[in-house]
Amino acid sequence: MSHTLHLHRPHDLGLEGARAIARRWISEAESVFGLRCRSEPGVAGDRVHFERPGVRGTLQVAADGFTLDAQLGFLLAGFAPRIEAEIARNLDALLGAARQGDAM
Repeated sequence: MSHTLHLHRPHDLGLEGARAIARRWISEAESVFGLRCRSEPGVAGDRVHFERPGVRGTLQVAADGFTLDAQLGFLLAGFAPRIEAEIARNLDALLGAARQGDAM
């Protein structure tokens, strides 16, 4: 049994601003959560693939929003609400900093 997480956060930072946030998100995801991340740049937006044992997903980076989709494996599915809350808190903090001019 697995669990799917879906999170969307709109923003008005434009694509370059979103990419700056994504770089910070990747850095934190790798150092704090032990995720392996791989970014696929695109013209209209980027896709970040991330994984570690028990979790696999993508972060869509667009000029007007971020969309995160992740699959939690059996062992992590029971912690889904806590994991989703932590991801949301992390992304919201990065977006809040960017809106205040700290992330650029």
